[in-house]
Amino acid sequence: MSGSLEPQLGTQPPAHTPVLLEEVIGRLAPRPGEVHLDATLGAGGHAAALLARLGPSGLLVGIDRDREAVELARTRLEAVAFPFRVFQGVYSQLAGFMKLSGLPQEGALDGALFDLGLSSLQLDRPERGFSFLRDGPLDMRMSRGEGPSAAEYLEGVSLEELERVLREYGEEPAASRIARAIDRARRKAKLETTGQLASIVEGLLPRRGKRTHPATRTFQAIRIAVNKELEHLRLALRDLDRRVKPGGRVVVLSYHSLEDRIVKETFRERARQGIWRVAVPDPLVPGPDETRRNPRSRSAKLRSVVRLGAREP
Repeated sequence: MSGSLEPQLGTQPPAHTPVLLEEVIGRLAPRPGEVHLDATLGAGGHAAALLARLGPSGLLVGIDRDREAVELARTRLEAVAFPFRVFQGVYSQLAGFMKLSGLPQEGALDGALFDLGLSSLQLDRPERGFSFLRDGPLDMRMSRGEGPSAAEYLEGVSLEELERVLREYGEEPAASRIARAIDRARRKAKLETTGQLASIVEGLLPRRGKRTHPATRTFQAIRIAVNKELEHLRLALRDLDRRVKPGGRVVVLSYHSLEDRIVKETFRERARQGIWRVAVPDPLVPGPDETRRNPRSRSAKLRSVVRLGAREP
Protein backbone atom coordinates (compact mmCIF):
# COMPACT_ATOMS: atom_id res chain seq x y z
CA MET A 1 0.00 0.00 0.00
CA SER A 2 2.97 2.25 0.29
CA GLY A 3 2.50 4.10 -2.98
CA SER A 4 3.24 7.77 -3.52
CA LEU A 5 0.30 9.89 -2.42
CA GLU A 6 0.33 13.67 -1.94
CA PRO A 7 -2.59 15.50 -0.31
CA GLN A 8 -4.30 17.99 -2.62
CA LEU A 9 -6.93 20.67 -2.22
CA GLY A 10 -10.51 20.11 -3.29
CA THR A 11 -12.62 17.00 -3.49
CA GLN A 12 -10.60 14.98 -6.00
CA PRO A 13 -8.67 11.95 -4.73
CA PRO A 14 -4.96 12.56 -4.09
CA ALA A 15 -2.42 11.69 -6.77
CA HIS A 16 -1.53 8.05 -6.27
CA THR A 17 1.12 5.74 -7.69
CA PRO A 18 0.21 2.08 -7.12
CA VAL A 19 3.19 -0.19 -6.50
CA LEU A 20 4.09 -2.67 -9.28
CA LEU A 21 0.86 -1.85 -11.09
CA GLU A 22 1.73 -3.49 -14.43
CA GLU A 23 2.98 -6.62 -12.70
CA VAL A 24 -0.14 -6.82 -10.50
CA ILE A 25 -2.45 -6.50 -13.49
CA GLY A 26 -0.37 -8.98 -15.47
CA ARG A 27 -0.56 -11.63 -12.74
CA LEU A 28 -4.24 -11.11 -11.93
CA ALA A 29 -5.16 -10.95 -15.64
CA PRO A 30 -8.63 -9.47 -15.04
CA ARG A 31 -11.15 -10.14 -17.80
CA PRO A 32 -14.60 -8.69 -18.51
CA GLY A 33 -17.31 -10.27 -16.40
CA GLU A 34 -15.01 -11.56 -13.65
CA VAL A 35 -15.21 -10.91 -9.92
CA HIS A 36 -12.07 -9.52 -8.27
CA LEU A 37 -11.16 -8.48 -4.74
CA ASP A 38 -8.93 -5.65 -3.63
CA ALA A 39 -8.53 -6.48 0.05
CA THR A 40 -6.54 -3.33 0.83
CA LEU A 41 -7.99 -0.45 -1.16
CA GLY A 42 -5.80 2.41 0.00
CA ALA A 43 -6.49 5.32 -2.36
CA GLY A 44 -7.86 2.95 -4.99
CA GLY A 45 -5.14 2.97 -7.63
CA HIS A 46 -4.92 -0.79 -8.09
CA ALA A 47 -8.68 -1.13 -7.71
CA ALA A 48 -9.47 1.40 -10.44
CA ALA A 49 -7.12 -0.34 -12.87
CA LEU A 50 -8.77 -3.69 -12.11
CA LEU A 51 -12.30 -2.31 -12.36
CA ALA A 52 -11.62 -0.75 -15.77
CA ARG A 53 -10.79 -4.22 -17.09
CA LEU A 54 -13.77 -6.00 -15.48
CA GLY A 55 -16.28 -3.96 -17.45
CA PRO A 56 -20.03 -3.53 -16.93
CA SER A 57 -20.62 -7.27 -16.43
CA GLY A 58 -17.91 -7.72 -13.79
CA LEU A 59 -17.67 -6.81 -10.12
CA LEU A 60 -14.92 -5.43 -7.91
CA VAL A 61 -15.17 -5.92 -4.13
CA GLY A 62 -12.93 -3.60 -2.11
CA ILE A 63 -12.04 -3.57 1.59
CA ASP A 64 -9.98 -1.26 3.76
CA ARG A 65 -9.67 -0.78 7.50
CA ASP A 66 -9.35 2.99 7.05
CA ARG A 67 -12.68 4.75 6.56
CA GLU A 68 -11.02 7.72 4.87
CA ALA A 69 -9.30 5.41 2.38
CA VAL A 70 -12.62 3.73 1.60
CA GLU A 71 -14.20 7.09 0.72
CA LEU A 72 -11.22 8.11 -1.44
CA ALA A 73 -11.33 4.80 -3.26
CA ARG A 74 -15.08 5.07 -3.73
CA THR A 75 -14.67 8.43 -5.46
CA ARG A 76 -12.00 7.02 -7.76
CA LEU A 77 -14.05 3.92 -8.61
CA GLU A 78 -17.21 5.92 -9.29
CA ALA A 79 -15.29 7.66 -12.07
CA VAL A 80 -14.73 4.26 -13.74
CA ALA A 81 -18.51 3.69 -13.66
CA PHE A 82 -18.52 -0.13 -13.58
CA PRO A 83 -20.04 -2.26 -10.76
CA PHE A 84 -18.21 -2.31 -7.44
CA ARG A 85 -18.84 -2.68 -3.71
CA VAL A 86 -16.54 -1.23 -1.07
CA PHE A 87 -16.49 -1.89 2.68
CA GLN A 88 -14.73 -0.54 5.73
CA GLY A 89 -13.31 -3.44 7.70
CA VAL A 90 -10.62 -6.08 8.00
CA TYR A 91 -9.85 -8.51 5.18
CA SER A 92 -9.80 -11.45 7.58
CA GLN A 93 -13.61 -11.03 7.60
CA LEU A 94 -13.78 -11.53 3.83
CA ALA A 95 -16.54 -14.14 3.92
CA GLY A 96 -18.95 -11.64 5.46
CA PHE A 97 -18.16 -8.96 2.89
CA MET A 98 -18.70 -11.44 0.06
CA LYS A 99 -22.13 -12.24 1.47
CA LEU A 100 -22.95 -8.52 1.70
CA SER A 101 -21.92 -8.22 -1.96
CA GLY A 102 -24.44 -10.90 -2.95
CA LEU A 103 -21.71 -13.45 -3.70
CA PRO A 104 -21.34 -17.06 -2.57
CA GLN A 105 -18.89 -17.26 0.33
CA GLU A 106 -16.97 -20.02 -1.44
CA GLY A 107 -15.49 -20.14 -4.93
CA ALA A 108 -16.71 -16.72 -6.10
CA LEU A 109 -13.46 -14.86 -6.79
CA ASP A 110 -11.55 -14.88 -10.06
CA GLY A 111 -8.79 -12.74 -8.59
CA ALA A 112 -7.66 -11.26 -5.28
CA LEU A 113 -5.08 -8.61 -4.39
CA PHE A 114 -3.55 -7.97 -0.97
CA ASP A 115 -1.31 -4.88 -0.86
CA LEU A 116 -0.07 -5.06 2.71
CA GLY A 117 1.45 -2.50 5.04
CA LEU A 118 0.71 1.21 5.35
CA SER A 119 -0.71 3.53 2.75
CA SER A 120 0.95 6.88 2.20
CA LEU A 121 -2.38 8.41 3.19
CA GLN A 122 -1.68 7.10 6.68
CA LEU A 123 2.08 7.55 6.76
CA ASP A 124 2.19 11.15 5.52
CA ARG A 125 -0.29 12.57 8.02
CA PRO A 126 1.19 13.36 11.45
CA GLU A 127 -2.21 13.13 13.13
CA ARG A 128 -2.33 9.41 12.33
CA GLY A 129 0.74 8.79 14.48
CA PHE A 130 2.56 6.32 12.22
CA SER A 131 5.68 8.33 11.45
CA PHE A 132 8.54 9.70 13.52
CA LEU A 133 9.43 12.28 10.86
CA ARG A 134 6.83 14.79 12.11
CA ASP A 135 5.51 14.92 15.65
CA GLY A 136 1.93 13.81 16.17
CA PRO A 137 -0.30 11.88 18.57
CA LEU A 138 0.89 8.35 19.26
CA ASP A 139 -2.06 6.64 17.57
CA MET A 140 -1.01 4.14 14.82
CA ARG A 141 -4.49 2.67 14.39
CA MET A 142 -5.33 1.78 10.81
CA SER A 143 -8.98 2.22 11.72
CA ARG A 144 -9.39 5.45 13.66
CA GLY A 145 -11.14 5.12 16.98
CA GLU A 146 -11.24 1.32 16.98
CA GLY A 147 -9.29 -0.47 19.70
CA PRO A 148 -6.45 0.93 21.82
CA SER A 149 -4.09 3.51 20.36
CA ALA A 150 -0.33 3.04 20.46
CA ALA A 151 -0.22 5.38 23.48
CA GLU A 152 -2.77 3.22 25.30
CA TYR A 153 -0.95 0.06 24.25
CA LEU A 154 2.36 1.34 25.66
CA GLU A 155 0.63 2.40 28.86
CA GLY A 156 -0.65 -1.11 29.56
CA VAL A 157 1.73 -3.61 27.97
CA SER A 158 4.10 -5.50 30.28
CA LEU A 159 7.85 -5.01 29.97
CA GLU A 160 8.28 -8.65 28.95
CA GLU A 161 5.62 -8.47 26.23
CA LEU A 162 6.97 -5.19 24.91
CA GLU A 163 10.44 -6.70 24.60
CA ARG A 164 8.98 -9.70 22.74
CA VAL A 165 7.05 -7.46 20.35
CA LEU A 166 10.12 -5.35 19.58
CA ARG A 167 12.23 -8.44 19.03
CA GLU A 168 9.72 -10.44 16.96
CA TYR A 169 7.72 -7.78 15.12
CA GLY A 170 10.51 -5.25 14.75
CA GLU A 171 13.41 -7.69 14.44
CA GLU A 172 15.17 -5.20 16.68
CA PRO A 173 18.57 -6.35 18.05
CA ALA A 174 18.32 -3.80 20.88
CA ALA A 175 14.80 -4.89 21.90
CA SER A 176 15.66 -5.39 25.56
CA ARG A 177 17.37 -2.01 25.94
CA ILE A 178 14.60 -0.15 24.12
CA ALA A 179 11.85 -1.88 26.12
CA ARG A 180 13.53 -0.94 29.40
CA ALA A 181 14.00 2.65 28.24
CA ILE A 182 10.32 2.92 27.28
CA ASP A 183 9.36 1.41 30.63
CA ARG A 184 11.46 3.97 32.52
CA ALA A 185 9.97 6.83 30.52
CA ARG A 186 6.34 5.76 30.95
CA ARG A 187 6.79 5.49 34.72
CA LYS A 188 7.54 9.21 34.73
CA ALA A 189 4.84 10.34 32.29
CA LYS A 190 2.47 8.87 29.73
CA LEU A 191 3.95 8.66 26.25
CA GLU A 192 1.58 10.61 24.02
CA THR A 193 3.46 11.68 20.88
CA THR A 194 5.52 10.09 18.14
CA GLY A 195 8.31 12.53 18.94
CA GLN A 196 8.55 11.28 22.51
CA LEU A 197 8.86 7.66 21.42
CA ALA A 198 11.34 8.43 18.65
CA SER A 199 13.50 10.44 21.06
CA ILE A 200 13.70 7.55 23.52
CA VAL A 201 15.02 5.21 20.82
CA GLU A 202 17.33 7.78 19.26
CA GLY A 203 18.80 8.48 22.68
CA LEU A 204 19.84 4.83 22.89
CA LEU A 205 20.77 4.29 19.24
CA PRO A 206 22.13 7.51 17.73
CA ARG A 207 21.97 7.75 13.93
CA ARG A 208 25.67 8.41 13.26
CA GLY A 209 25.07 9.05 9.58
CA LYS A 210 22.87 5.99 8.99
CA ARG A 211 20.10 6.39 6.40
CA THR A 212 17.54 4.44 8.43
CA HIS A 213 16.18 6.17 11.51
CA PRO A 214 16.95 4.14 14.66
CA ALA A 215 13.25 4.15 15.65
CA THR A 216 12.10 2.50 12.40
CA ARG A 217 11.97 -1.03 13.80
CA THR A 218 10.33 0.10 17.04
CA PHE A 219 7.56 1.95 15.22
CA GLN A 220 6.98 -1.03 12.92
CA ALA A 221 6.74 -3.44 15.85
CA ILE A 222 4.29 -1.35 17.86
CA ARG A 223 2.16 -0.63 14.79
CA ILE A 224 1.92 -4.35 13.98
CA ALA A 225 0.95 -5.15 17.57
CA VAL A 226 -1.66 -2.37 17.81
CA ASN A 227 -3.35 -3.44 14.56
CA LYS A 228 -2.83 -7.20 14.98
CA GLU A 229 -1.60 -7.20 11.39
CA LEU A 230 0.05 -10.61 11.30
CA GLU A 231 -2.90 -12.33 12.97
CA HIS A 232 -5.29 -10.90 10.38
CA LEU A 233 -2.94 -11.89 7.55
CA ARG A 234 -2.70 -15.49 8.75
CA LEU A 235 -6.48 -15.74 9.12
CA ALA A 236 -7.11 -14.34 5.65
CA LEU A 237 -4.59 -16.57 3.90
CA ARG A 238 -5.74 -19.67 5.80
CA ASP A 239 -9.21 -19.55 4.23
CA LEU A 240 -8.44 -17.74 1.00
CA ASP A 241 -8.56 -20.89 -1.13
CA ARG A 242 -12.21 -21.29 -0.12
CA ARG A 243 -13.04 -17.89 -1.59
CA VAL A 244 -11.19 -18.30 -4.92
CA LYS A 245 -12.53 -20.50 -7.72
CA PRO A 246 -10.30 -23.01 -9.56
CA GLY A 247 -8.13 -21.05 -11.99
CA GLY A 248 -8.43 -17.89 -9.87
CA ARG A 249 -5.34 -15.77 -9.32
CA VAL A 250 -4.00 -14.18 -6.14
CA VAL A 251 -1.32 -11.50 -5.78
CA VAL A 252 0.19 -10.35 -2.48
CA LEU A 253 2.48 -7.35 -2.10
CA SER A 254 4.45 -7.32 1.16
CA TYR A 255 6.85 -4.71 2.51
CA HIS A 256 8.83 -6.38 5.27
CA SER A 257 10.21 -9.83 5.99
CA LEU A 258 7.56 -10.82 8.57
CA GLU A 259 4.70 -10.39 6.11
CA ASP A 260 6.63 -11.95 3.25
CA ARG A 261 7.59 -15.00 5.33
CA ILE A 262 3.96 -15.70 6.24
CA VAL A 263 2.86 -15.32 2.62
CA LYS A 264 5.68 -17.48 1.26
CA GLU A 265 5.29 -20.27 3.80
CA THR A 266 1.49 -20.36 3.56
CA PHE A 267 1.48 -20.54 -0.23
CA ARG A 268 4.23 -23.16 -0.33
CA GLU A 269 2.45 -25.36 2.19
CA ARG A 270 -0.85 -25.06 0.30
CA ALA A 271 0.99 -25.76 -2.97
CA ARG A 272 2.34 -29.01 -1.48
CA GLN A 273 -1.27 -29.91 -0.66
CA GLY A 274 -2.28 -29.36 -4.29
CA ILE A 275 -4.41 -26.28 -3.57
CA TRP A 276 -2.28 -23.52 -5.12
CA ARG A 277 0.27 -23.37 -7.91
CA VAL A 278 3.00 -20.87 -7.16
CA ALA A 279 3.09 -18.59 -10.20
CA VAL A 280 6.24 -16.67 -9.24
CA PRO A 281 8.90 -18.92 -7.67
CA ASP A 282 11.00 -15.94 -6.63
CA PRO A 283 9.29 -12.69 -5.59
CA LEU A 284 9.08 -9.89 -8.12
CA VAL A 285 10.52 -6.58 -6.92
CA PRO A 286 10.33 -3.04 -8.32
CA GLY A 287 12.97 -2.06 -10.85
CA PRO A 288 15.23 0.98 -10.55
CA ASP A 289 12.89 3.22 -12.55
CA GLU A 290 9.97 2.55 -10.21
CA THR A 291 12.00 2.95 -7.02
CA ARG A 292 13.35 6.22 -8.36
CA ARG A 293 9.82 7.51 -9.04
CA ASN A 294 8.39 6.06 -5.85
CA PRO A 295 11.07 5.42 -3.18
CA ARG A 296 8.57 3.78 -0.84
CA SER A 297 8.16 0.92 -3.29
CA ARG A 298 11.75 -0.23 -2.84
CA SER A 299 10.95 -2.83 -0.16
CA ALA A 300 7.97 -4.35 -2.02
CA LYS A 301 7.87 -8.04 -2.90
CA LEU A 302 5.18 -9.54 -5.11
CA ARG A 303 4.15 -13.18 -4.74
CA SER A 304 1.46 -14.81 -6.86
CA VAL A 305 -0.46 -18.09 -6.90
CA VAL A 306 -3.15 -19.74 -9.02
CA ARG A 307 -5.98 -21.83 -7.53
CA LEU A 308 -5.93 -25.45 -8.58
CA GLY A 309 -8.71 -28.03 -8.24
CA ALA A 310 -11.26 -28.66 -5.56
CA ARG A 311 -10.16 -28.23 -1.97
CA GLU A 312 -9.50 -31.41 -0.02
CA PRO A 313 -12.09 -32.06 2.73
